[in-house]
Amino acid sequence: MMPLFSRKQKQSGEARKRLEYQMCLTKEAGADEILDISKCEISEVPDAVFATCRVLQKKVLILHSNYLSQLLPKSCHILDLATLKVLDLHDNQITSLPPDIGQLKSLRVLNVERNVLRSLPDSIGDLVQLQTLNVNGNKLKLLPPTIGGLRCLRTLNISENRLSELPPALANVHTLETLTLDALRMVFPPASVCSEGTEAIQQFLCKKLGIEYCPPSQYLLPVLENDTCDAAADTVDGALLMSLKEETEWKNRFSEYEKRKEQKMLEKLEFERRLDLGQRQNARLFLQSNAEKNEILQTMREEQSRLEKGLSEHQRQLQNDRQKLQEQLRQMEKGISYRISNLLEENRRQKQSASILKSLEDERIKMEHLMAITQEEADNLRRKEVASAMQQTLEESYKNKLLQMAYDSRHQEMVYQTCSSLADTDRRIQQIQMWQQLDQNKAVSQILQEAEIQKAAFEALQLKKDLMHRQIREQIVLIEAELMHLTQLEVKRQDLDTEELQWMIAEQRRALSDLLQQLLKDKKQREEELLAVLVSSWFF
Repeated sequence: MMPLFSRKQKQSGEARKRLEYQMCLTKEAGADEILDISKCEISEVPDAVFATCRVLQKKVLILHSNYLSQLLPKSCHILDLATLKVLDLHDNQITSLPPDIGQLKSLRVLNVERNVLRSLPDSIGDLVQLQTLNVNGNKLKLLPPTIGGLRCLRTLNISENRLSELPPALANVHTLETLTLDALRMVFPPASVCSEGTEAIQQFLCKKLGIEYCPPSQYLLPVLENDTCDAAADTVDGALLMSLKEETEWKNRFSEYEKRKEQKMLEKLEFERRLDLGQRQNARLFLQSNAEKNEILQTMREEQSRLEKGLSEHQRQLQNDRQKLQEQLRQMEKGISYRISNLLEENRRQKQSASILKSLEDERIKMEHLMAITQEEADNLRRKEVASAMQQTLEESYKNKLLQMAYDSRHQEMVYQTCSSLADTDRRIQQIQMWQQLDQNKAVSQILQEAEIQKAAFEALQLKKDLMHRQIREQIVLIEAELMHLTQLEVKRQDLDTEELQWMIAEQRRALSDLLQQLLKDKKQREEELLAVLVSSWFF
């Protein structure tokens, strides 16, 4: 089963071919008065259609089953279609008719069935020759009162719309034979009247206008006498039959065109099979070398992406290690600050205890004074207490200094370790980049070397395959052999010393030398041409 996309492509190609064929067919000598570009999948009527209708005086224009949203492009005028008698626009997406469509005075059939019309222009009443109007399957809500000016209208189809009323002016269309509408939807005239047929509807409208009703047969005779168009222009069915006939003829002609196209394709394939096999082999070798180059480059790109991925992973790991080290440093700083605060708190407590001891000492001195202790003993005792207190204070300060030195040395050591780790990482990254550059240079040099080898092989093979170059070389060899033969003959005949023979030999030697120089020039020129061809094909 053919895929949907391929089927659409095929349909689009057939529609484009049909449009081109129809436009070419209308310009041929002896073309008929019908221009059929239906089912061509166009969204706008080409300007060439209007020019063709104006110049070739076309009578029938068939545009049904397309994607048209309007009839006239901006660059065209409605009078280009002034000679039309049949205009078929059914099965499109037209939203409105041109406001000046009433200028088509020769129009007999207008078919806009199954579009999206919401209203009809007022100039529709100026189509005095119109006999068939089909607006079935649109979105009309009202008919313009000017429709009463269609004095030759015989068939009117307004079914499958949104109409609920008919304009009373429709009673002025005395030639109306067939009126098709949705009777159950109608309000004016009532549904009961509409269900009885065209004659009952016209009698009802004539009664509303206060005019006398006459059957269409009394008015059709002058209309039929003035009808100079052929039978195909009287009704939409006739136009459609002509369209089908033209479509069948088009298919037959298109099949002939396809047969000629297939014949040309076979001739082209036969010509391609006659190409030189050596050149095809060279082309395959060249394509194969390009494929190998592409594979090598793809491998290099994959290797480079893998190295970059490993490098980014390594950098991510180093970043994580750096963050862990920083976290450990923060933890150590927190621990040291906590210890220092404990030491300060302990020092404060010691100072408090010293003050307490001092107060106790004062009391003890007082007690000793009270106990009649001598001044010398009191002084000795005070000196000992002060010395012990000073010694204890010195010991605490020394301990604090040692702790500060230990913290500074540990901090310095961790900073040095971090810097050394970062330096090692940078050296590894530089080494990886250097290896990568070396690999790239090696691969590029290898590719260039292979390209030179392939170029030399291609040149040698081309020189070997070149028939003209081989013929020139063979002629050069023959001339050199002839010169050698003449030299041997001259040596043998030197003893005879015949002046005439020497002159003949000299003339032959001169002629052969000139021919040899010309062949050498031809050989050099041919090699330059082959080299130019080789260079152009190589760069291509």
